[in-house]
Amino acid sequence: MNIMDFNMKKLAADAGTFLSRAVQFTEEKLGQAEKTELDAHLENLLSKAECTKIWTEKIMKQTEDARIEEFVYEKLDRKAPSRINNPELLGQYMIDAGTEFGPGTAYGNALIKCGETQKRIGTADRELIQTSALNFLTPLRNFIEGDYKTIAKERKLLQNKRLDLDAAKTRLKKAKAAETRSSQLNSARLEGDNIMIWAEEVTKSEQELRITQSEFDRQAEITRLLLEGISSTHAHHLRCLNDFVEAQMTYYAQCYQYMLDLQKQLGSFPSSYLSNNNQTSGTPVPSSLANAVGSPAVASTSGIVITSPSNLSDLKESSGSRKARVLYDYDAANSTELSLLADEVITVFSVVGMDSDWLMGERGNQKGKVPITYLELLN
Repeated sequence: MNIMDFNMKKLAADAGTFLSRAVQFTEEKLGQAEKTELDAHLENLLSKAECTKIWTEKIMKQTEDARIEEFVYEKLDRKAPSRINNPELLGQYMIDAGTEFGPGTAYGNALIKCGETQKRIGTADRELIQTSALNFLTPLRNFIEGDYKTIAKERKLLQNKRLDLDAAKTRLKKAKAAETRSSQLNSARLEGDNIMIWAEEVTKSEQELRITQSEFDRQAEITRLLLEGISSTHAHHLRCLNDFVEAQMTYYAQCYQYMLDLQKQLGSFPSSYLSNNNQTSGTPVPSSLANAVGSPAVASTSGIVITSPSNLSDLKESSGSRKARVLYDYDAANSTELSLLADEVITVFSVVGMDSDWLMGERGNQKGKVPITYLELLN
């Protein structure tokens, strides 16, 4: 029975507190009650925490899309099934198509090489996602689901303590106003009893105000200490961001190297291998060609970018030889070609019947075909 009475009293007290807070909140919104403002430092900390939470969630959403399925399985405490990603799927399709067309054909061989490269890019992409999830996304999620939830809980508690404090201030203000009115009406004994009643109410309200003020100050200090940890969170997230950038650098460097190797493999095909349905053939094009200073105009042939310098065309029409500076390194694909080193100067001349995209190059006793897109004729 005593336990039941205690529970009923606690329930009634809690209901009274909730009602008091609701009334105070409503009156504040209507401009009928005063509101205790937090100090500027605490307000700045609250704003910083909220800003951190909002942008952390946005960054997570943009970087976590590729891991939605894995995230769901993590919540279910199950391992996500291994699924092929887009580059791997594209690579497999290319390999299958190349096998169907025939590895001995130009197109089939190129498809197989491209497919193998795409599958390597897919593997690198998978590694990037896993590394990013471990070193970048997990710390961000830990903040949202851990630290910020604690901050939000203490912030809500601070709001309740602030409402209790302002409600106590309002009750004290009303009690003092009633006491003043009662003291002015002293014509009857009844009014004297009212003065005593309101004096007791004032004393009770003052005591309640001291308690609520103390609880509010204590909660404000707890909240402030938690919020000041946001700076440490930013420092930790900065380290995680550096890890993320390094992971991306590794990924893009791998992809660049894969494509560079693929370009050399495709560029090493003979001109007849690169031609398709008697279309004009192209020569291997270095990746930095577009950025070369003073590089000639660029044209497109069968999807391969090549250069068409007028001075090289003039040389093809003449029978003499000229000096040429090598623009980019070039590895000879076979014994009929001449390997080149960037910035070296060689002698070049045309040979009757040679493909229009190649010249004969000569360096000392070495001689072989060289691609014209790697050369700059010297006056």
